[in-house]
Amino acid sequence: MHALLSRRWLTVFAVALLASFVMVLLGRWQWSRYELRSAINDRIDASTVVTPVPVGEVLAAATGSKGAAPGPGEDAAWTRVTATGRYDTTQEILVRNRTVDGQVGYEILTPLLLADGSALLVDRGWVPPHPDGITVAPQFPAAPGGTVTVVGRVHLTESGAGAVDQRNGHWETRRVSVPAIADKLTYPVLGAYVLADSDTPGAQGLTAIEVGHENDWLNLGYAVQWWIFAAGALVGVAFLARKDLREQRAAEESGTGPDPEPSPETAAASA
Repeated sequence: MHALLSRRWLTVFAVALLASFVMVLLGRWQWSRYELRSAINDRIDASTVVTPVPVGEVLAAATGSKGAAPGPGEDAAWTRVTATGRYDTTQEILVRNRTVDGQVGYEILTPLLLADGSALLVDRGWVPPHPDGITVAPQFPAAPGGTVTVVGRVHLTESGAGAVDQRNGHWETRRVSVPAIADKLTYPVLGAYVLADSDTPGAQGLTAIEVGHENDWLNLGYAVQWWIFAAGALVGVAFLARKDLREQRAAEESGTGPDPEPSPETAAASA
């Protein structure tokens, strides 16, 4: 047993314990991602049937003369909300390179002007590109005039570059970055946008944006995998230690093991 207390084995044990500890932490992190994504999927499923709440209960009010309000937390994503106002069709934004059923097209974002003077960006739906190509603005139904009530689900601002520029007579972007879009508008904008339900005024004639579920099972698999690795590291070291001990005992019993170190008395007598 004393062989397992050698510097070599103590180092092996320390490395194995450290590696297992790190892998347990990685598994816990993946588990937290699994729980987060599962909660998002639950909200996505619930958002199709729950009664919508006023948007002001979910998104912070936009103040000032322009710019975007602070975005909500992740727990606000996919909440079903309702908002009343009038569409500003002069400031519509085309979101290019958006795929529906394997075809690349555009999503149509239209600001909904609210009673307090701020605006909510509403994704009214998807349209295919113009038959003459991307150099021509796509054809899409106009948003209705007058006061409308929109019902839809909150979508957090998208990460990544969100440059907004003028093309074909419209604002265009590749990412729905609410702050970047708000910089181009002359009124303050709420900190997230809304995917309009298919029966919302202004969404008719457009393809509704499908909400994809988060792949929470992938995170669950990674968590279990890391924990198996952590246990495997300890089991592997235990197996090697036991194997080493058995080999040493077998060598001692066969007399082929290393000679024991002579005692001081024996060494003196030999001298």
